[in-house]
Amino acid sequence: MYFFVYLYHMLHFLAAEITLLENNIVVYKFAQDLHFFVTGGEDENELILSSVLQGFFDAVALLLRNNVEKMEALENLDLIFLCLDEMVDQGMVLETDANVIAGKVAMQSAETSSSLSEQTLTQAFATAREHLARSLLT
Repeated sequence: MYFFVYLYHMLHFLAAEITLLENNIVVYKFAQDLHFFVTGGEDENELILSSVLQGFFDAVALLLRNNVEKMEALENLDLIFLCLDEMVDQGMVLETDANVIAGKVAMQSAETSSSLSEQTLTQAFATAREHLARSLLT
C-alpha cells in the first residue's frame, strides 16, 4: 500500500509519463479524475509497458464511449476488469489492440443472461470475479 501512496504523491510533481520507483518502471496516464498505471520490473521494456497502458486506456474509452471518468468507470467496473482479463493472463501480455479487446469484452458482456447495466455494483464485482477466476483456472 505504501508503494501506491508514495507513487500517487510523487507523480503530481513529475511532468513525464514514465518513471522509475523502487526498482519498478511505472508508466501512467491521467484522464479527468482517473489515474491509470502499469508497472513492471526494471528489466521490462518501457515501450511494451506503454503499449499495454495505451491499449488498456483506449479499450476502456471505447467501452465507456469516451466518457472516461470515475463515476462512469465505477458503473462499468465489470467491463474494465474484463478488459484486463482479455489483455493479460498470468502476467503475460496477450493483446494490446484496443479494438480487439473492446470487441471481445462486448461479446462476453452480450452473452450474459442479464443486462450488465441492470446489475448492482455487488453483482458486477461478482461477475467480474467469476470471469477472472475462470481465466486464471484455465
